[in-house]
Amino acid sequence: MLDKLQKIAERLAEVERQLADPAVYSDRQAMTKLSREQKELTPVVEAYRAYSRAEADIAAATGMLSDPELKELGQEELTAAKAERERLEGELKRLLLPRDPNDDKSVVLEIRAGIGGEEGALFAADLLRMYTMYAERRGFTLDVVSLNETELGGVKEAVAMVEGTGAFSRLKFEAGTHRVQRVPETESSGRIQTSAATVAVMPEAEEVEFSIDPKDLQIDTYRSSGAGGQHVNKTESAIRITHLPTGTVVECQDERSQYKNKDRAMKILRSKLYEAEQARQNAAIAATRKSQVGTGDRSGKIRTYNFPQNRVTDHRLTGDNKNFNIAAVMNGDLDPMIDALILNDQTQRLQESKEE
Repeated sequence: MLDKLQKIAERLAEVERQLADPAVYSDRQAMTKLSREQKELTPVVEAYRAYSRAEADIAAATGMLSDPELKELGQEELTAAKAERERLEGELKRLLLPRDPNDDKSVVLEIRAGIGGEEGALFAADLLRMYTMYAERRGFTLDVVSLNETELGGVKEAVAMVEGTGAFSRLKFEAGTHRVQRVPETESSGRIQTSAATVAVMPEAEEVEFSIDPKDLQIDTYRSSGAGGQHVNKTESAIRITHLPTGTVVECQDERSQYKNKDRAMKILRSKLYEAEQARQNAAIAATRKSQVGTGDRSGKIRTYNFPQNRVTDHRLTGDNKNFNIAAVMNGDLDPMIDALILNDQTQRLQESKEE
């Protein structure tokens, strides 16, 4: 491991040297690539340097043990330095785990109402609001490109683009069935009802990663429905694109410009087909959308939002680490839960690597 860390440190030094070269400034693509690599390597090298300092502290403390006057102090420092080395060794192992190649990408987010009728749709609307607020907290941009609402303000289906570096790394753990337990607004007797909504999270595919033959597309225009005033209803700016070989259909009516709607619809279609292709090539790396969201019932839940007990429970976590304040979560404070899920994922992968 130490040889690998030394090579990473040398690579970081080379990247920083290149970034300091004025000639690189004129090459935007090279600048972006090097900056991204610097961002990835820096935490590893910082932990490696801290590990090396801990090793030096252990050597110094061990030398103090031979001096009767310094033996007690040396023992204390040796114990502390060994504990720090052990902690840093675990951190380095996590940092050296292979990164998901999609982590830095933007996201196509799909939310669908599951069981529960109108209450399921109202909960789906709450989830859309939650992710919108989370995106604002993280500095991401969330744009709803397709929205199918109920008369009471619920959401039957919503598709959104979440743009920003690292969006997929944060949101990928949201995929699955979300269950809610609460007294519905539509319930007059005060009974607690259990409903559900499903969330799918797909990395945005760049055009260079996945190309689509225009001959395989059927593109239809139609008048938008819903909010937007007279312009929306009078102009056929909404776009529906059908990928004929797979039957995949994407709609976009968010923008008033037909061109912008087509561009966004193509991004979503490309991401869906890219994810499906990944799933065919390697099911362990990228699950299909169907496996992400399950059936939409309560059995395959990843998380329960229990309003009477004021808590959100993520069922992939254990112990006291699995419960979170529901008011904070619904207002977009998802980072504590997502951080716990990332750590849990890293721990599981480390355990799997030991067993191989």
